[in-house]
Amino acid sequence: MALILNIDSSLETATVSIAQEGIILQHEVNNVQKQHASFLHSAVQKLTNDLKISLQEVDAVACTIGPGSYTGLRVALAAAKGFCYALNVPLITIGTLEAMAFSIQILHPEKDVYYCPMIDARRMEVYTALYNQDLVELHPAHAIIIDEQFYAEELRNNKKILFFGNGMEKYKNMAKPTNAMFVQLEDICNSINMLSHKKFVENIFATLSRAVPLYAKEFYNGV
Repeated sequence: MALILNIDSSLETATVSIAQEGIILQHEVNNVQKQHASFLHSAVQKLTNDLKISLQEVDAVACTIGPGSYTGLRVALAAAKGFCYALNVPLITIGTLEAMAFSIQILHPEKDVYYCPMIDARRMEVYTALYNQDLVELHPAHAIIIDEQFYAEELRNNKKILFFGNGMEKYKNMAKPTNAMFVQLEDICNSINMLSHKKFVENIFATLSRAVPLYAKEFYNGV
């Protein structure tokens, strides 16, 4: 039975969990974004202590790779890679938008619908992607400035689109089509655990030396 350590600090809330067969055994949460870096390793230690297991029992480490907070993405992936090297276990990477869409699909498993996760990228910009009812990616992760033409073609075709995520409000106030629906996304911890288990079973692993954050737009490191 696969035991997977899952790490996510791509959004405002960071989570670290240990799951078996995709079912969460225990998880830790941090709601202060600036403290994600200091939170991750202490959370892992607390989980293993509480569950009375050793990290050597972990079969894989999973990590969300973005898009999202630049610092959060780098911190989580660096931690995940470190655990993988030390434990000699595979790395599983999960797109943050994919995990968001999976969470909403579980709550709203509708037919003939598109799922549109939206992450706030400051000002009127968001990170987004578009998935069909089977979570097949129709538009890959990208950054875009929101206006009234946002996915206008899909909406004109009377396709129902569910919009969600912390970038949703930017579009909600200007959306006119009645087939644009807005739903609340609580968290993605459960979907991360389920997706990591699915990828583990299917042997979908990342190459440690090549795994990088998915920034979705050019990263600028100011001085």
